[in-house]
Amino acid sequence: MLTWIKRIVVVVVLLSLVGFGGVWYFGKPAAVPMVFRTTKVTRGDVIASIGANGTVEPDEVIDVGSQVSGPIVQFGTDVAGHVIDYHSDVKAGSLLALIDVTTYAATLDEAKAQLLAAEAGVHRAEADRATAQAKLTQAQSDWQRAEKIGPGDALAQTQYDTYKSLYEQSRAAVLVADASIATAKATVVQAQSAVSRAQKNLDYCTIKSPVEGTVIDRRVNVGQTVVSTQSASSMFLIARDLSHMQVWVAVNEADIGQIHPGQSVTFTCDAFGDRNFKGKVKKIRWNAQMTQNVVIYTVEVAVDNADRTLIPYLTANVQFETARADSTLLIPNGALRWTPTAAEQIIPSEREKYAPKEPEMPADGKGRKPTGGRGEGGRGDGGDSKPAAKPGGKKSGHPDTKPAVIWVKDGEMVRPVTVTTGVTDGASTAVVASDLKEDDEVVTGTVAASAADGPNGPTNPFLPQFRGGRR
Repeated sequence: MLTWIKRIVVVVVLLSLVGFGGVWYFGKPAAVPMVFRTTKVTRGDVIASIGANGTVEPDEVIDVGSQVSGPIVQFGTDVAGHVIDYHSDVKAGSLLALIDVTTYAATLDEAKAQLLAAEAGVHRAEADRATAQAKLTQAQSDWQRAEKIGPGDALAQTQYDTYKSLYEQSRAAVLVADASIATAKATVVQAQSAVSRAQKNLDYCTIKSPVEGTVIDRRVNVGQTVVSTQSASSMFLIARDLSHMQVWVAVNEADIGQIHPGQSVTFTCDAFGDRNFKGKVKKIRWNAQMTQNVVIYTVEVAVDNADRTLIPYLTANVQFETARADSTLLIPNGALRWTPTAAEQIIPSEREKYAPKEPEMPADGKGRKPTGGRGEGGRGDGGDSKPAAKPGGKKSGHPDTKPAVIWVKDGEMVRPVTVTTGVTDGASTAVVASDLKEDDEVVTGTVAASAADGPNGPTNPFLPQFRGGRR
């Protein structure tokens, strides 16, 4: 009985081994041939640029406020005869708003009355001075006679002293009268100043536009009280000329060295889709600001806005042009990063020079299978490549020009072409090569043949391929 059980166990084990072997054999993925993924060489323009964000600003903005306090009783009218509001076009000196003048008109009348009183005081002081002068003349004559006679039998000593005293008092009275006249005249000047101040305050009740421009902000309403000592005194923002605008761009300190006045700039605004606007760098402000330990400079870009398309405070996506190449051969940057993974992919005449090297076996005999098949940049597109620096190396307007090897499709193989790289925009690179021409096919990677031309359309190269065509 035990012998039969052993036989059954042996048979079951053998059948299991046969089954697992069949699954392994029939389920083993079939080798998938690879085809080249190529892009044609084109001719065109390429621009290297630095990207940043900014805000569209009016070229010059005047903040119109009030120097007096009081309620607003009315607004003026713009050039079209409409009440002043947002977007109103106004001329220099035109009425923007009127503040209640009742208090300031009364103050002016009071100051004028005080001026009249001060002027009358001058006349009175002058009259007093004339009286004092007449008394001085009389006292001087009496004193001169008394001085000739002298004290004695004809003129008592006491009378002699009296004439002298009257003369001295009259002289002092004239000096006092002169001082009174000066005081009265100073009072007149003070009263005139009060009148001028009251007149100015009354004039300030009429808010006028200091420039010709467009109202971009109205911050008050009729009936609202303006308080001149607070921020509420700011009433209108007027842009002098909206046909010329600026873009204030925040540029990182790492890029500011590549920005200079006169540099060409392009930018877009989300409000106008893909429309490109052009400008020139006007100035770089040196009062940098630090945000999260990053130094940021503000760059002013001058923009022509003759058609009044741009409106204030739009967000701009700015590109500073650092370098450009016109009508040059262009290749995708992926072509500079791809290299063949097998010697059979290279034409025979170049195979010995550029064939991939096999890894050396370590001394302990434990070699490792070389990795590969990850495609461009190791992103799984079917071809082997090694990461490389982006052509041009940096975002500078003076890109590096250095040799590089790209691979051009030659029948079912590829051949190497040495090129000199130039300006890059991050997607394409300008190259110069004697044996490269327009419409040549440069290789950017490889892809499984089934994925490229399957019988039922594109297929997934990452699914296992079974013998007999099963998946």
